[in-house]
Amino acid sequence: MQRWVFDTSVLVAGLRSRQGASYALLVLVANRIIRPLATPALFLEYEDVLKRPEHLTATQMSVAAVDRYLNGLADAIQPVEIHYQWRPQLPDPKDELVLEAAINGRATAVITHNVRDFPKVPTSFGIEVLQPGVALMRTRR
Repeated sequence: MQRWVFDTSVLVAGLRSRQGASYALLVLVANRIIRPLATPALFLEYEDVLKRPEHLTATQMSVAAVDRYLNGLADAIQPVEIHYQWRPQLPDPKDELVLEAAINGRATAVITHNVRDFPKVPTSFGIEVLQPGVALMRTRR
C-alpha cells in the first residue's frame, strides 16, 4: 500500500467535481485501496478549508455533510505523530503541515495540485511530489 499524504487541494478538487483524478483517488480511499497519512494538524486544516463558504457552495455540501465525510476520512487515514518539526523548509508556511506529515509518516509521496509549492526539499527526504493524475496511474500498475 502506498504511503501518501494528500495536500488539501486534492480533497477540495475531489469534492468539488466527480471528474478527474482527485475524485478517483478519494474513491480509492473510501474503498480502502489507499490509506493516506495525516497528522491531527493537517486533518484540522482539511476541516477548516472544506468548511469555507466558497467550498460549501461549490460542493453543495452542508457543514453536517462535511462532518460526515471527514468522519469517514478520519477512519481511513493512518495517523501520524510529529516527532520532529522540520520547519521552515517551504516557501509557504501553510504547506509545512503537509511536508511534516510526510516526513514524520515516512511517506513515499505528497499528492498535490500545487507541485511548485514543494520545491526540491521533499526529494532530500526521499519523498516524491506527484499530481493526482500521476498518483492515480501508479495505483493502476
